[in-house]
Amino acid sequence: MRYAETGFNLEVDLTRGNIEKVATDPRETELYLGGLGTNAKLIWDRVPPETDPFSPDNLLIFSAGLLCGTPATGCNRTILSTISPQTRLMAFSMMGGFWAPELKYAGYDKVVLRGKSPKLVYLWINNDKVELRDASHLQGKGAIETAEIIRRELNDPRIQVASIGLAGENRVYFASVEQGRSSASRGGIGAVMGDKGVKAIAVRGTKDINVARPAEYMELCNEVLDYIKWREEHPIPGVMPILAGLGSPQEMKIHDEKWHTENFSWGNSRLRRKGFWTEEIEKEWTETMENARRRLISCYNCPMKCGATISMPGLPTYMMKCFTKLTYTMAAMSDLDFGLRIAQKATEYGVDGFSTPQVMAFALELYEDGILTDEDMPGLPSGNEERFYWLLDKIVRREGIGDILADGTYWAAKKIGKGAEKYAHNTIKKHEQLPLKLSMLNPIYFLMYCTGEKINITQIEGQFPQAPFPKREQREEFVKDWIQVPDEKFKQYFLDWELRGENSIPFYPTVEMTCDIVDWQEMMHYIDDALGMCAGLSSFPLKPPYHIHNYPKFISAGAGIEMDEEGLKQAARRYRTLVRAVNIRRGMRRKDEKPPENHWKKRFPELEKQLLDTYYQYKGWNQDGIPTRETLENLGLNYVSEDFLKRGILTEDDGEALAGQEQE
Repeated sequence: MRYAETGFNLEVDLTRGNIEKVATDPRETELYLGGLGTNAKLIWDRVPPETDPFSPDNLLIFSAGLLCGTPATGCNRTILSTISPQTRLMAFSMMGGFWAPELKYAGYDKVVLRGKSPKLVYLWINNDKVELRDASHLQGKGAIETAEIIRRELNDPRIQVASIGLAGENRVYFASVEQGRSSASRGGIGAVMGDKGVKAIAVRGTKDINVARPAEYMELCNEVLDYIKWREEHPIPGVMPILAGLGSPQEMKIHDEKWHTENFSWGNSRLRRKGFWTEEIEKEWTETMENARRRLISCYNCPMKCGATISMPGLPTYMMKCFTKLTYTMAAMSDLDFGLRIAQKATEYGVDGFSTPQVMAFALELYEDGILTDEDMPGLPSGNEERFYWLLDKIVRREGIGDILADGTYWAAKKIGKGAEKYAHNTIKKHEQLPLKLSMLNPIYFLMYCTGEKINITQIEGQFPQAPFPKREQREEFVKDWIQVPDEKFKQYFLDWELRGENSIPFYPTVEMTCDIVDWQEMMHYIDDALGMCAGLSSFPLKPPYHIHNYPKFISAGAGIEMDEEGLKQAARRYRTLVRAVNIRRGMRRKDEKPPENHWKKRFPELEKQLLDTYYQYKGWNQDGIPTRETLENLGLNYVSEDFLKRGILTEDDGEALAGQEQE
């Protein structure tokens, strides 16, 4: 008997309309855990590096994490993986909500889509009854509207639906997959889903999930709940709310946006807005949010309420994710009323809430500087907010200039030319980032930005404080109950981390400490993404209820896979390295691993080189960022080293990378 997982994937050949229930190898779970880990193995095995994102041979995988659907609090993530049209690398984007547990209850761990449907369809999974249904009546419908139509059509309000909007149908490179209270937005997952001709996947399940040792497992779950309650009653002093709370920044509940509005350069703007946040604006925004918000909402089996139902005058009620609240507002340098309204329209269209505002602001900056003209943008309204609505419509419909902008700032700039490339300044590996403009280079964040293959900083950071506490006694108090550290040395790192003068900040923490911290933070995110755990209860906040010490117990008691801390670390290293191997095989090299040029005002090229050199060595990669033969074979990835040798990516001396050409 399989525990925690069902042991079956649903394979859907869209070209032929064939659906097959396929038993999976339990050994794969032991090696790669599930979720992102086994997704990476499927991509490696079945998607050759020459495969175009819009090829029928590209896979689109919807995966429930290993522990999804069990009583583990907050374990509800769906991990979507494919080859991204924007980065040309492996994309993996997570969404919460209820979809992944429902898939488990229907009897499947993954839905694997391949091929292309000759007509628009949706997949209906009802336990053992699975069928492709005509979706021609859903063409052009909004993502959330589509879900409601399907529930009415199938006469069951409990059906969970993951769907795309018009942006996905038109293969907008930053199209999302929406699921009501959550979405998989990064990497253009929705574009691949639209290219395959799939409007939605609807699922309803009523089966049970078995756990290996139920009594022990429930005791672990209760310990987590007890810790959450204790932490809520004992918040961490001296740090900003984003780290003090479990889960999201609680943007739907807390309305003091001074930190966001004055420290983030949203959209494509290079300027901070010091002095923007006033008592009048704070009052106005608070009233807007309080009047619009109907109730706070959470995902499956989770105490956090990081989303909300929003009702704007004249519009239907919709569910909003926390981080989308300000992105459109700040890109347009407008007010919150505008932001909430355009976010609703964008959600129905199905577009990424980080990339989309930046792409629109990028276009307007090009227009204001004369690189784009009235000839390029005929009919552009004169009003600021109206321009954003106009551009959004053009982009999702791929009309006129929108057809170019729909490929994202990197690819659009290459097509536009005339110096547009310097305006596409907020990308990493061709993908728009959270728009931060800061002063002094931070070594930890430098490495996370460069080497993170989620290509999304909010899903890399966490665990270790973002800045030192001013006083030694504060640091001593903080480390007293810091049980989550994987090694006692991290406590000493933090105790010794002092505020320094401006010129010395970049050189402390040391390079070696930086590597340790980044590796720890990244490892926790990769574990979450295999198990299906929300980062808000594990890898993202300080002192979370899930950590490196109790995760092996959950895996052992839940999935019946005997696991200790070293075994868990080794598994996480294995599939993290496999993700990198997929991308290396697709042409990614050291030259691609750099943050936006103007992300920090003060940069230190020699230190940055030293950081990358040392981290590569720390991870067992050569100086081009390629895992060495020794590293691969120590992780049991001999098949990767053999492939790399055959392709000339590694040479027989196991060190030197041959020149790789960037795939455009």
